[in-house]
Amino acid sequence: MNRPRPDSVAVAALLTTLVAFGPISTDMYLPSLPALVTDFGSDVPTVQLTLSAFLVAFAVAMLAYGPLSDRFGRRPVLLGAITVYLLASIACALAPSIEWLIAARVLQAVGCCAGPVLGRAVVRDVYGRDRAATVLSYMGTAMALAPAIGPIAGGWLQVAYGWQATFWVLTAFSGLALVGVLLMLDETNAHRNPHATSLRGLLHSYRALLSHRGYLGYVATISACYSVIFSFISGSSFVLIEVVGLSADLYGMCFATMVIGYMSGTFLSGRFGRKVGIDRLILAGAAVSTAAGLAMAGFAWAGEATVATIVLPQIVAMFGVGLVFPNCQAGAIGPFPTMAGAASALLGFSQMGVAAAVGLGIGYAFDGTARPMATGIALASLLTLLSFRVIVWPVRLRG
Repeated sequence: MNRPRPDSVAVAALLTTLVAFGPISTDMYLPSLPALVTDFGSDVPTVQLTLSAFLVAFAVAMLAYGPLSDRFGRRPVLLGAITVYLLASIACALAPSIEWLIAARVLQAVGCCAGPVLGRAVVRDVYGRDRAATVLSYMGTAMALAPAIGPIAGGWLQVAYGWQATFWVLTAFSGLALVGVLLMLDETNAHRNPHATSLRGLLHSYRALLSHRGYLGYVATISACYSVIFSFISGSSFVLIEVVGLSADLYGMCFATMVIGYMSGTFLSGRFGRKVGIDRLILAGAAVSTAAGLAMAGFAWAGEATVATIVLPQIVAMFGVGLVFPNCQAGAIGPFPTMAGAASALLGFSQMGVAAAVGLGIGYAFDGTARPMATGIALASLLTLLSFRVIVWPVRLRG
């Protein structure tokens, strides 16, 4: 059958959907976290494991999907992974205990992570390094609808039907994505590597990546930057619902407003990326995020925990994240056309692994105030700026 061109608008929309698997899988059920504590008779750190265990499995599975797609192609690996996600989402909806839910979330993550890893790899296959930054920026703008719509829909579903409804919606979402890949996506990997999954091939790929200072710098920067997002993801439902006193549906609306900042950042990145340069945009974004994170932490330690002192600084921080994220992705993956899958996988592994640790830390540090979350956001923002300025920027100047 005739499928759309790999660089068509329809395929770009499908790739955006695939990359959105990660945020929609974490953000949609955030309004239900306090309810999970009550329904399962559990505690905050245990319920936080449904997030942190998800991220650990997400990160580890990424290491497999990259090389698998470099050898066998993007399309067959995507089809298998989305099927796993669909079945795991059903298991989440039917979970009779918190332990079952944690285990099902791990399986869900194993299927979920192929979308972001291989979606980015397909963009690299089709557009190359320079255009990939622009395309990823515009995809990031569109993809921001996932964390905007997700918590609002999740809050409404929680109030109307309970937390199980969220996972039934995710089941339907994955079913539509599966049909989309079947009908629309041709294979884009023109450099299949028959040795990509061999131990020797894996070691060669990862050795090459880990010996590239620029790659390591971008990875460190984006890992710290994602921790800005995940600090808020981990702590915001407990802070805004339990400390500030919002309902689950109002929390979802507040969470969604931070997407305004992210979409603005990614839009400007796509608009001016080629003119200004990806590295200057990363530096500017990291500086903006740091200023906002420090402001939020200052309010929190002064005892000012309100919607304004939490949400407004996060909107500004997310503007900075929107400048950093797509440009870091393009900068990291761009130099490696023959192992874009492995480069994307290792990038995702580091990003998610660090975020999982941050989520656990904030869960255990939660003390009934906004201080742990705000401090995590401030430190992660500062590390974003320092990682890029110390590791990547000197390489750029020498280049």
